[in-house]
Amino acid sequence: MAVLVHEPAAGPPRGGRGARLRAHWTDRIAHLTLAAVALALVAFLAAPLAKILFQSLEDAEGRFVGLANFISYAQTPALLESLWNSLWVSALVTVVTIPLAFAFAYALTRSCMRFKSAFRTLTLVPLLAPSLLSAISLIYWFGNQGVLKVPMQALGINEIYGAPGIVLAEIFSVFPHALMILITALTLSDARLYEAADAMGTSAARKFWTITLPGAKYGLISAALVTFTLVITDFGIPKVIGGNFNVLATDVFKLVIGQQDFQRGAVVALLLLAPAVLTFGVDHWVSRKQTAMLTARAVPYAPRPAPAYDALMTAYCGAVALLILAMVGMALFASFASFWPYNLKPSLRHYVMGLVDAEVGDAFINSLLVAAGTASVGTALVFVGAYMLEKTKGMDGLRSAVRLLAMLPMAVPGLVLGLGYIFFFNAPGNPLNGLYHTITLLTACTIVHFYTTGHLTAVTALKSLDAEFEAVSASLKVPFYKTFWRVTLPICTPALVDIARYFFINAMTTISAVVFLYSPDTKVASIAILNLDEAGEIGAAAAMAMLIAAANTVATLLFLGAGWWIDRRTQAWKRPAPV
Repeated sequence: MAVLVHEPAAGPPRGGRGARLRAHWTDRIAHLTLAAVALALVAFLAAPLAKILFQSLEDAEGRFVGLANFISYAQTPALLESLWNSLWVSALVTVVTIPLAFAFAYALTRSCMRFKSAFRTLTLVPLLAPSLLSAISLIYWFGNQGVLKVPMQALGINEIYGAPGIVLAEIFSVFPHALMILITALTLSDARLYEAADAMGTSAARKFWTITLPGAKYGLISAALVTFTLVITDFGIPKVIGGNFNVLATDVFKLVIGQQDFQRGAVVALLLLAPAVLTFGVDHWVSRKQTAMLTARAVPYAPRPAPAYDALMTAYCGAVALLILAMVGMALFASFASFWPYNLKPSLRHYVMGLVDAEVGDAFINSLLVAAGTASVGTALVFVGAYMLEKTKGMDGLRSAVRLLAMLPMAVPGLVLGLGYIFFFNAPGNPLNGLYHTITLLTACTIVHFYTTGHLTAVTALKSLDAEFEAVSASLKVPFYKTFWRVTLPICTPALVDIARYFFINAMTTISAVVFLYSPDTKVASIAILNLDEAGEIGAAAAMAMLIAAANTVATLLFLGAGWWIDRRTQAWKRPAPV
């Protein structure tokens, strides 16, 4: 007779907890790498920002005083006037720039005009030079010895220094940023909507107000927010052409460098941070509200030839392009003029004065070192961090924190970040104090300042790759770093080139992020231009600004060449096989 033995059901392991899968040693490497990225962002971003907050709540002796510094600021009429000046100037520039950029983007995307590529390329020129180039150019056009000073005064504007100069220079500086956003917004449109409107006999004006404008509204909001933030946080233009017209950005510089009033400087820094954070929050909310403009069944919109309309759009884009050329051309001409306005014979006097006499040559080399370090180290940090977030698993809490820190720099103005670096890295008890006034710290600050855009570019490239790559590698017990090196990196190399180019160009032109951090030995070219302008050597300042633009142009061409070569070497899988 068979005996039935009842075995007890398998219960949980001792300790009362369910069985856990033991992490593989390669996962530990991924977790440590992610932790290292998090530590870098905390040390070079979160800690300096926290130090600004603490500084604003303390007095000069380091004692906690609560909101006393804020109350003192609110009771200072001159500082409140600077706040009002920043707000209305930024609003005015936004109101003027967005319609101009929208019309230009509309011409590029909704017409059959000629020379689209030339117009599009020309609008990118302001991005290659420091923002203060436009201010220098305006001084030569409308300054005390300007070419068009008399016609300007006939219009009722006594001088270009102050609000008029800041507004005009900022429009030139931020136009390319708004244009890029609006071109993207207008490119994403479904031709079926316009075909249906044509079938119902809808007028062109009604189609614009009911189809085009609603479809681009989120792009318009984003462009307006970006424009407002760039203007209110810009330092170079108000410093060069602002005269006695004070704004928040110049107030921070005067309080910290001129008066050594770090407490009030921290208060103004937080005021500068507020609109940037608000802008970032609204833009994030808008992006979540935005719905897809192109579905799987969408038909790309293709404009139809209309001779009169195309000619009008060509004339408008030509006028804008002519203004851009006038700004850049005047700075270029003045940089070669021997002695403005009395001797306009071309010479290299200003270049020699800047590079040799004013020792800007050393500053230019420092700029190249910072830009090269930012492009190489920044690209590696951004891409590795994005890969760890998107393609590895585990440590969810830390992962969320890193995502937040990666997006935070977009909402932090360069002046605020630089001021935080003073408070944090200049503290005697900080073990990182040795980095202060070094090229390394300038490079780190620049990487952090422009981190978010590079991070978003890397994330976009990584999200386009199927997760099956990592799944198959894991099933074959291939370590993640081999998949990263052999598969992910080659496929994403074009994106890496774009990120490196973005870092390099911005590192060469940035002013606000490094204006507090340099020493005589680590001065960069963009800061040297400010010093030349303060010394009254505006010709040499124009020459050095043109040198930065030339260096960025050469770098852009080299990056484009590298991208073409890399594309042929690593992206052959995208091209159809020969028949």
